Amino acid sequence: MSDMSMLINGLKVTAEKGATFERRNPLDGSVATRAPAASPADAVMAVEAAAEAFKTWSETGPSARRALLLKAADALEAKTPQFIEAVAAETGASGMWAGFNVMLAAGMIREAASLTTQISGEVIPSDVPGSLAMGVRQPAGVVLGIAPWNAPVILGVRAIATPLACGNTVIFKGSENCPRTHQLIVEAFADAGFPPGVVNYITNAPADAGMVVEAMVAHPAVRRVNFTGSTKVGKIIAMTCAKYLKPVVLELGGKAPLVILDDANIDDAVNAAAFGSFANSGQICMSTERIIVDQKIADAFVKKFAAKASALPLGDPRKPEPVVLGSVIGMGTVEHCNALIDDALAKGAKLACGGKAENTLMPATVLDHVTPAMRIYHEETFGPVKCVVRVSGVEEAVACANDNAYGLSAAVFGGDIARAFNVARRIDSGICHVNGPTVHDEAQMPFGGVKGSGIGRFGGKAGVAEFTELRWITIQTTPRHYPF
Repeated sequence: MSDMSMLINGLKVTAEKGATFERRNPLDGSVATRAPAASPADAVMAVEAAAEAFKTWSETGPSARRALLLKAADALEAKTPQFIEAVAAETGASGMWAGFNVMLAAGMIREAASLTTQISGEVIPSDVPGSLAMGVRQPAGVVLGIAPWNAPVILGVRAIATPLACGNTVIFKGSENCPRTHQLIVEAFADAGFPPGVVNYITNAPADAGMVVEAMVAHPAVRRVNFTGSTKVGKIIAMTCAKYLKPVVLELGGKAPLVILDDANIDDAVNAAAFGSFANSGQICMSTERIIVDQKIADAFVKKFAAKASALPLGDPRKPEPVVLGSVIGMGTVEHCNALIDDALAKGAKLACGGKAENTLMPATVLDHVTPAMRIYHEETFGPVKCVVRVSGVEEAVACANDNAYGLSAAVFGGDIARAFNVARRIDSGICHVNGPTVHDEAQMPFGGVKGSGIGRFGGKAGVAEFTELRWITIQTTPRHYPF
């Protein structure tokens, strides 16, 4: 069990009145972390520290920002053993998943470092003689980043790195489910030598999240908010930001469809489906949630897919033996998935492998012959329980893929690439991969969704656009004529 502190203005601090909360391990209930339970007053202190630091950081040159970000990437990678330990203790995820998180997150920081000299504008032709008109991108101000527990290092870093590269200062609000894991990210930035107040870190008890977040969003110095998490909470964040007219980037829930056309390579589709469905026990926003298979090849696909899923190793991630599926985040996930399984089986679905779980070590589970009458057809499982929907032809496949409230990631498998690409174009999602898995993230790509999956984009130039102000500035270089 680790006791921890927050970071405000470069100082390790406790919460007001020494308040704390506990995060328990989902497998055995042992206390994994005791963390400060910030009050709204603590949150405001963090904003004020960030606002003061912005005065200097926003004027820091791109090369200096790049150098610090590159150091932070190295510092993050050096903490890989600590991340593996913290992720297993707080969320129950496997060492494989934690290590992958650190690797990708370090790459994200390095990509952000490369953006520091790409924050450019343009000269725009003006109808006014002698007017030099420019579109100029400038740092927005203080950015509030809120990240979840499921891909804790990747999504924590994503909330911080590009805003810093753009010259903003950051308050990072850690997840109540992994405060120690998120603290390690902030320690890496501190180890790199970022000036006091540029990166601040607060943690809060679950019951206090709403008032702590609103205290920060309401502060005039906070100019951008980014949140990754559930659609339910995302709507609350969006309403809070609307109340104070604060721009927000939201990356929310998903029900990613994997469409397998009748000419697909079945083995390739099985491998992509297994990775997309069961990485981190299906607790990824991009996780394959519905596998939409043409009737002509459905029997062969389901047989191979169920065999592969059944063979995936499951176990306690804190033990030496490597596992693909560790613990899910809590019994709430188990109860939700068990209810979806019961509902589907009662309405005619067939269990291809796995089944209901009694604890947070949930087996890879596949339900075949799922129909729109079943809850699992519509509801995000966010666990290792996946469904197969059988369709006849391309039109049914596209209609099925679009028949849900979400639109984050999707994938299409087919032998005829032009045909598969045209199917991909018709799917309502921010991201779609042809002959690749639904789970795929690269730091330089525009990452985000449509419909209930969110607003705005993280990553690359798209991220720069979200975390800067685009200003129109003119210089009148010759005498100007006025009508009076």
